[in-house]
Amino acid sequence: MPVEGREVRQPAISATEARKARHLDVCLDEDVASSLDAGWTTVRLRHEALPEIALADVDVSARFLGFRLRAPILISSMTGGTGRAGELNRRLAAAADAAGIAMGLGSGRALIENPALLPTFDVRAAAPHAVLFANIGAVSLNYGIGIDAVRRMLADLQADGLFLHLNPLQEALQPNGDTDFRGLLPKIAALCTALDVPVVAKSVGSGIAATTAARLLDAGVDAIDVAAAGGTSWARVEGKRSGDDRREALAETFAGWGQPTAEAVRDLRERFPGVPLIASGGVRTGVDVARAIALGADLCGLALPFLQAATESRAAVDELIGALVEGLRIAMFATGSASLAGLRRALL
Repeated sequence: MPVEGREVRQPAISATEARKARHLDVCLDEDVASSLDAGWTTVRLRHEALPEIALADVDVSARFLGFRLRAPILISSMTGGTGRAGELNRRLAAAADAAGIAMGLGSGRALIENPALLPTFDVRAAAPHAVLFANIGAVSLNYGIGIDAVRRMLADLQADGLFLHLNPLQEALQPNGDTDFRGLLPKIAALCTALDVPVVAKSVGSGIAATTAARLLDAGVDAIDVAAAGGTSWARVEGKRSGDDRREALAETFAGWGQPTAEAVRDLRERFPGVPLIASGGVRTGVDVARAIALGADLCGLALPFLQAATESRAAVDELIGALVEGLRIAMFATGSASLAGLRRALL
């Protein structure tokens, strides 16, 4: 119990925890949108005036990496490591479980550094049936995080797979960021070989070029999340988080960096016809989801819209999922597509 006259000290938080908390504030309170458009308006689907199906016939279910989902939607990796993040993650996970969609957790580096943070990441009790992906920055493999630590994280979170994010631009703009990406590909290959869950390589708001995807796939990565430009700019997030006017001005010069999401999906699907592919970056509506699926994506990820909804309430998350699914279903109906495969034949 506290002793009168004696200062009661709260446990110190790590730099990683503090960064995660600040990321939440910046994403929710500041304009951190990419200055590039995701490109969805350039994707046209054929309107079918005589669809010869009923709206009730439309099946939006999907398969991804062997997992069955009731809709091709992913709550993209966002946050963890703080009490506030823990509550948001539980709301998101419970909604994902109820809707039969997938969810990615935020970077687990803070958890690996401090196992006491497990309650802020562990959502399995709230989502016993959901497809859950843990997440770690690939460059962390160059900064002391090894295969055993990743294995423990996956076991602690009872995760079904791992997102391995690649964020050189974000790290370069982050004060004291981890910018040594030398020799990383062999470590990624070793990790993929050692793990018994699928590994998904993802960018952080800038996209993954086809040549880079080829190297990652050769290293054993099971799927690619383009995580391209058109949504949140993590360059802008880091600039605004820095509290340094000069650093923020520098970050703003990268606000339009990267490849638009629609273009990235099209390029990777043309190059790799059979590779599981996630479209994320500026996906905002069910129509965007339909366009992404038509371009060749297997799954569509959203982050900021879900973060905003979860900050409001669990009901707001449910409502967002419902709106996305309804918009996708109507878009499929209006193209005469009874299944997601049919959408790929509706692209003009």
